[in-house]
Amino acid sequence: MSIDKGSVQMIIDFHTHTYPEKIAARTVELLAGRSGTVPHSDGTLEGLEENMQQRHVDMSVVLPVATSPKQYKRINEVAQVENEMFKDTHVWSFGGIHPENDNYKEILRDISDKGLKGIKLHPDYQGTFFNDIRYKRIISYASELGLIVVTHAGQDIGLPDIVHCTPAMAEEVLDDVKPDKLVLAHMGGWQMWQDVLDRLCGRNVYLDTAFSYGQIQYKEGVDHRWKLMDSDMFRAIINRHGADKILFGTDSPWSDQSESIADIDGLRLAEDEKRKIMGENAAGLLNLYANWIKNCLLYTSPSPRDA
Repeated sequence: MSIDKGSVQMIIDFHTHTYPEKIAARTVELLAGRSGTVPHSDGTLEGLEENMQQRHVDMSVVLPVATSPKQYKRINEVAQVENEMFKDTHVWSFGGIHPENDNYKEILRDISDKGLKGIKLHPDYQGTFFNDIRYKRIISYASELGLIVVTHAGQDIGLPDIVHCTPAMAEEVLDDVKPDKLVLAHMGGWQMWQDVLDRLCGRNVYLDTAFSYGQIQYKEGVDHRWKLMDSDMFRAIINRHGADKILFGTDSPWSDQSESIADIDGLRLAEDEKRKIMGENAAGLLNLYANWIKNCLLYTSPSPRDA
C-alpha cells in the first residue's frame, strides 16, 4: 500500500460485500460468472478481515442487499451479531430492506434500534426504479431516523440491460425527499459519469468510489466490454462535487483493496483531499468520535455503535 498512514490517518472502505459462509462460494461463483470478473476474496467475513489486515484498512462497511421482501429479518439479525464483534473485526454491517416491505417504518425503526447506522438499497436487484414512491418513502423515513442510505447507482455489470437508478432519478429523489445522508455508489452512476457531472455534482449527496476508477480484472476469455472512468473524469467529479462528499469504497470482493488505495494515491490530489476521501468523510458520516479515530489504527477501537 503506497499511501502513508501517518498522513492519511485512517482508511475506511465504505463499500464492501460479504456473504453467509454456507453460501459464499456459490454466491461469488454465480456473481463472477454473471459479471465476467475475478473476485479478490472468498466473499466471507473472515476473507474480508484477512484482506483488511494485509492492506492496512482500518474499517470496512458491509452493505447487504435484500433481494426479496422476506430477507430483511435475517439480514438485520446477522448484521447485529456481526457488529457486536466489531472491536475484533473492524467490520461494520448496515441493514437491509426491500421496497416491497409494506412495514418499512417498523423495519427501519428496528434497524435504528439495533444501531446498524444505515441501509443498502439496490434498485437493479430489487427490480424497482429509484424514483419509485416506495423508495422515496423508505429514504424519507430513514432520514427522519438519522440513518445513512446507500444505493447502487448507474448500470450494474451483472444486470446491464435496465438501469434502475440513473442520475436523473437520483436528482428527482434529492429534489423531492431532500435526504441528508444519501450515498450514491459508484461515483453517482456507474458508466453514467458525464450525467453525474452535469446533474449531481454540487448537490447534497455523497458519492463513493467503489468499482469506478482503475482496471477491471476480467476472467480469461471474457470480452472486455466495460471500462472504468479515466483519471480526468474522476478528478473532474471530485473537483466539481468537492472532496468533502467523496467516500472511499472498493466493492470488495470485486476490487482489490490494495489496488484501489493505490489508484486514489496516484491521483493528483492534495493531501487533505486524500485524507477526507480515504477516511475522514466516512468517520464523520458514521459519527465516529475522536477516540475511535485515534485508536482505529491500533485496532483497539470501541464500537461505533456507542458514538
